[in-house]
Amino acid sequence: MSESTVHTASATATPPPPRPAATLVVVRDAAVGIEVLLLRRAERGDHNSGAWVFPGGIVDASDADAHRCCAGVDDAQACARLGLERGGLGYYVAAVRECFEEAGLLYARAPGQASLVELHGDEAARVAAWREPMHRGERTLAQLCAAAGWELALDRLVYFSHWLTPPVRVKRFDTRFFVAEAPPVQISAHDATEVVEQRWLRPADALSRAGELKLMTPTLKTLEAIARFDRVDALLSFARAPRTVPLTMPMIGRGRQGQRPVTPDEPAYAELARVDPQCRGSHSYEIEPGRAVRLSPRLVRVTANNGSVMTGPGTNTYLVGGGSDNLWAVIDPGPDDTAHVRAVLAGAPGPIRWVFVTHTHLDHSPATAALVAATGATVHGRRAAHPEWQDADFAPDVELAGGERFALTPDCTLRAMHTPGHASNHLCYLLEQERLLFTGDHLMQLSTVVINPPDGDMAAYLASLRELLAEDLEWLAPGHGFLMARPREAIEAVIAHRLRREAKVVDALRALGAAGADALLARVYDDVPPRLHAMAMRSLKAHLLKLEHDGTAVERARQWMLVAR
Repeated sequence: MSESTVHTASATATPPPPRPAATLVVVRDAAVGIEVLLLRRAERGDHNSGAWVFPGGIVDASDADAHRCCAGVDDAQACARLGLERGGLGYYVAAVRECFEEAGLLYARAPGQASLVELHGDEAARVAAWREPMHRGERTLAQLCAAAGWELALDRLVYFSHWLTPPVRVKRFDTRFFVAEAPPVQISAHDATEVVEQRWLRPADALSRAGELKLMTPTLKTLEAIARFDRVDALLSFARAPRTVPLTMPMIGRGRQGQRPVTPDEPAYAELARVDPQCRGSHSYEIEPGRAVRLSPRLVRVTANNGSVMTGPGTNTYLVGGGSDNLWAVIDPGPDDTAHVRAVLAGAPGPIRWVFVTHTHLDHSPATAALVAATGATVHGRRAAHPEWQDADFAPDVELAGGERFALTPDCTLRAMHTPGHASNHLCYLLEQERLLFTGDHLMQLSTVVINPPDGDMAAYLASLRELLAEDLEWLAPGHGFLMARPREAIEAVIAHRLRREAKVVDALRALGAAGADALLARVYDDVPPRLHAMAMRSLKAHLLKLEHDGTAVERARQWMLVAR
């Protein structure tokens, strides 16, 4: 089974400090591709019991004695690679020691030799006899090296990843993961004490059996990372290349799979880190339509039950305000849905006095009329320049140009920003005190937005995105999805994506000469499923119109071509 149940400490207890630990991912080339060594932990009554893991454990005080036996990496080099001021070599030594104790594989060699020691026959038995006494603390790795005249081949270990146990766990570890090719003339053998079974498996095979094997989150994610490589040398080349190894601490969330760890590659991760940094598991890793979600003292989100290919998990309506008067504003009332309007009214912590609309597409503004009827709120927004796909009934009390500031409370200020592109009347709103931008459909999580001419304009969209780069932003609150951290990265990624797509349009025009939109679509959006081509066609037309505006392309008789230069 995969990890699901989270064994936690007391909700009121101080989180235990993490213990330094090391893990060694042993890999080898096989006819079927890369295989990894997995060991099954013995039943010990903790959350690791019965889990399939890589060899590893805590950094032991005795590991310092082995420093004098180390070769290939010294403490200064180890610290530089691990980003530590001191003690880095201990992680390397611990990884080698734990691998030997648990799996019988020893990364050691005779001084002056390049190859690792060969362990077979009587020699293998003599060396194996050290494993149990070392596990009991009666002997040390340093003593083994001294007795055999060996040195530890630490240059065979390549730093791979860094994992920190969430603060809610009863046992916490600050673990450095290393990867190394299996010693060629040694045979792995589990110790039958700490681990009770071993298997060499392709990462993909282990992942496909996640319902059968108990794989902890770091193990699962490491297998996913290694599965991208076909050969050990390719994996090690990647790991050795200059790169930043981020610290990964899973958050804890709840949802249909129960309470479970959530990793940075999941949409909810940044939001969970913001609202539940102690990992109590009080927040959901799923968007739950109709549920009022408190994101800060000033901010509540209610999501409409209108999820689709176009709207993702549903349209987000935000409630912003509070203060001593407990007055609130609504950003994007949402679709014309009575149940959603009821949920927004029920989720408002106090009276709703203002409505702010990002744009008037049919999933964002039609509920305005029902909210105004129920609350008497003043409506702010812009009318669209073109009627297609728009809420024809939208009529703001206050027409915004961009730049207006609204002090909802003494400590809650919204600034309107005109951001045309997805729609001519698109606005974003900046919550100044939190440096949080309500993006409507200007930026979405896990997807790019459709630019649909004539109201949508690709040139205007890119210009609006670039203007946002000048803002000091900390969070994005999209119209669809969870809160997003690192706004600059998100904005730059969208700009880069749009420019890559534009480059594909130019390449297709260069290759085809004069071509209709259908022929261009097949080339430019060859990475998009055909079921989404109708939507992609809208953005293709937006790219073509931008190229025409730039003087790069021209349309004649429904055929597009590059302008001769």
